[in-house]
Amino acid sequence: MKKQQGSELFSAILAAPFGAMGVRADGGQLRELVYLPPHFAEKEAQDAVSEQACLQLARYFLEPDAPFDLPLAALGSVFQRKVWTAIGQIPRGQVRTYGDVARLIGSAPRAVGQACGANWFPVLIPCHRVTAASGLGGFAHHDDAMGFHLGVKRWLLAHEGVAAYS
Repeated sequence: MKKQQGSELFSAILAAPFGAMGVRADGGQLRELVYLPPHFAEKEAQDAVSEQACLQLARYFLEPDAPFDLPLAALGSVFQRKVWTAIGQIPRGQVRTYGDVARLIGSAPRAVGQACGANWFPVLIPCHRVTAASGLGGFAHHDDAMGFHLGVKRWLLAHEGVAAYS
């Protein structure tokens, strides 16, 4: 099998319904999850944390209520972690707007959007559950309506039972 350029950046690459997920782990902690297009080949987990991440993500792709229990590296600014904590409290099957989250934490919608885009642990910290007031909004610092990343956001929301953005 030909090695996919860039695959050396990941401790594992897991096939996903929308393409693939790159997993980076180091020092016994998960450091990053990355949405990858479908041309990335799977890569066997190189360590125990990556193996657990792949197992838990695979369960989630089959069952949206599957729990996650992974050691996450302490990344992000104090503000970003505040946004991510608020996002983590949005129940599966529901969405909040950037403005809703901003009001909850005493901030501005644009700042919330920037923190969402900086999320190191997508799916685990469900930034896909945050939308614009008048539609889907952006995702992972992308806003091309027909692009890969918004396609991932649509899939995640539909998988979790939110049909309005399909």
